[in-house]
Amino acid sequence: MAHPQRIGRTIEDSTPYWPAEPAAPRNAPNVLIVLFDDVGFSDFGCYGSGIRTPAIDALATGGLRYSGFHTTAMCSTTRASLLTGRNHHSVGMGCLANFDSGYPGYRGKISKEACTLGEALRPAGYRNYFVGKWHVTPMSEGGSTGPFDGWPLGRGFDRFYGFLNAETDHYSPELVQDNTHIAPPGDYASGYHLSADLVDKSIGFIADHIAQKPMAPWLTWLAFGACHAPHQAPKALIDRYEPLFADGWDADRQRRLARQIEMGLVPSGTVLPPRNDGVRPWDELSGDERRLFVRLQAAYAAMLDHADQQIARLVEFLRTTGTLDNTIVIVMSDNGASQEGGPLGAVNTLGSYNYQPESLREKLERIETIGEPGSHSNIPHGWAMASNTPLKRYKQNTHGGGIRDPFVISWNRGIAARGEIRHQFVHACDLFPTLLDVIGVRSPQLVNGIAQIPIEGASFKASFADPDAPAKNAPQHFEMFGHRGLWLGGWKAVAYHPPGTPFEDDRWELYHLETDFSEVRDLAAQKPVLLEALKAIWWEQAEKCKVLPLDDRFGPRFAENARRILGERRRFVFHRGVGHVPTDLAPDVRSRSYTIRCHVALEPGAQGVLIAHGDATTGYSLYVKDGYLFHDLNLGGSHEIVRSVQRVPPGATTLGLRVGRLERGALGEALRSRYILLVDDEPAGEIESTRHFKSLISWSGCDIGCDRGCAVSLYEAPFPFTGHLSRVVVDLDDDQVLDGETVGLAEMGRE
Repeated sequence: MAHPQRIGRTIEDSTPYWPAEPAAPRNAPNVLIVLFDDVGFSDFGCYGSGIRTPAIDALATGGLRYSGFHTTAMCSTTRASLLTGRNHHSVGMGCLANFDSGYPGYRGKISKEACTLGEALRPAGYRNYFVGKWHVTPMSEGGSTGPFDGWPLGRGFDRFYGFLNAETDHYSPELVQDNTHIAPPGDYASGYHLSADLVDKSIGFIADHIAQKPMAPWLTWLAFGACHAPHQAPKALIDRYEPLFADGWDADRQRRLARQIEMGLVPSGTVLPPRNDGVRPWDELSGDERRLFVRLQAAYAAMLDHADQQIARLVEFLRTTGTLDNTIVIVMSDNGASQEGGPLGAVNTLGSYNYQPESLREKLERIETIGEPGSHSNIPHGWAMASNTPLKRYKQNTHGGGIRDPFVISWNRGIAARGEIRHQFVHACDLFPTLLDVIGVRSPQLVNGIAQIPIEGASFKASFADPDAPAKNAPQHFEMFGHRGLWLGGWKAVAYHPPGTPFEDDRWELYHLETDFSEVRDLAAQKPVLLEALKAIWWEQAEKCKVLPLDDRFGPRFAENARRILGERRRFVFHRGVGHVPTDLAPDVRSRSYTIRCHVALEPGAQGVLIAHGDATTGYSLYVKDGYLFHDLNLGGSHEIVRSVQRVPPGATTLGLRVGRLERGALGEALRSRYILLVDDEPAGEIESTRHFKSLISWSGCDIGCDRGCAVSLYEAPFPFTGHLSRVVVDLDDDQVLDGETVGLAEMGRE
């Protein structure tokens, strides 16, 4: 229909026209989605744990809990499904956002043929705010030059405050506001913590919205970094949790299951599966091991408790402003508890990626640093197993422990049921169509002129009112790193895939989930015809949804990806004024020779950081202090420092470092290196070492002229350079040999 505007020669014979803003459906609800990271099925108090989550529990009491909510086993992949209403391979997110294999289902970026929830709600008059972890665009596109089409503002959100990567330090996070990298507004000394900051920003966005667009509905997506490693929380809160876990993971699993049965969350006949492979009975651990493992778990619990306290503030704000009654509040997790902590856990996981494993003695020496700046702790397998009670395995796997997660929904105006449990099978891709169904809008057929692929999820709105509403009748497939699964009509076929073995050798299991919640009674031998039928459907779904080709080449995939990102680039020039550089776009000095030259004009007493990459957990820094030039190689918090023999002369114009590989192994990997400090290109001090960055520099990025985060070396950050630093030039030799397996393990730890 043509608009009535008419332009005549004068204002008297002209008709103005003001296009109307998109109108939302009458009484359209606001939507608040709270997404946790790596939180297991039983970790909320209302799902069985002893961890205090009163804010989440109150939402459950006033709404619904789902016992059959399923995710995709990893964070990027679940986020892609939640955002788009499609299966993750279908939209190009088959694996990690940090990984692009070149195949349609594995590009590491959400396809533009799959609109996000923000893009679907914007034409309906919604304002959309994203706060927290994004991680659905490649980190090679995460720098200040973009491209920004995969960032939140390029995918339907009006404002963004958070981080693009899989994880970040909670005391010195790598923050982005809209399309700009920014420094955090506080630090550990000032009481800063990212979880509190994210809720502060959420409140700010909503407060601004109420002040300026009170009649328009809003979507706020709050994605905590909690409880992904590093597990960081106030020390007093960590101390409070040690007694809860003192009797170990075996006893804790039993308590959680008993509560789940009492709540009606799982059937009364549910039994615990045997301990996951490699998990030792708690009674067989030494006293030192128990002490360490309890502290690690206490930090995890404290981080979740601390985040719940922030949720309480946000919910109270909504109540105070009168917006809570018509706000759909959803709290959930993106996958099962993480196995990245390994069988023994870690105080600082990052050293192990450069062949610097922590001994038990070293962990105990650092035990009081758990949860503080400079720590990068993660729980051992036994506690991850307890988090996933009563399910098998972990994040990354397609058994229940990897893909079955807590899901709480509360909506005072629209859900009459209070405190009830729903047992229908629900998948992450079902949330998008459910919300559109509730709001009364259709997913667009075209977005920015691009035809959209079909929605693959199904609405579960009917279950809000009807506990017996039928579950979806379509098959739901799963795949992650070759692990596979298929759900259909209450049956589940699942295969654990040992890496490097033929896919045809995988042993498929068969479970009837309606009578076997914890997947302990394998019916494959009793029902071989049914199992073969489900396997055939899996292959059909895999072809349809871009799962193929199956690829379990763990090391080679990551090594290829690492080489491709920076290609043949060998020189990096950072001029004065350059901002923070994300780690994936910084000079890749892993397992190679390289030279750093910093062009300076020194003033009397000049000191500070010239270049620093990383943070207190791992990285390197080249700096001037007390008149000397220093280089610190920090691997997992262990420092190897070389200092210039003489003070830097006042007239020096270049300060630098030369790293040469002196010895390599049979596969070309570096074994021994020489670190030579340079003043005006002349040697000024050196050390030889077997330590270097073999697979990881840091997940924190690179700074020029300062160290913006938790200090890499033994100075107080940001320690800005007080002389004149005109530019820093890094030249990389063409002798890099990466170990794909360790690179892959490091990337998985980041995920």
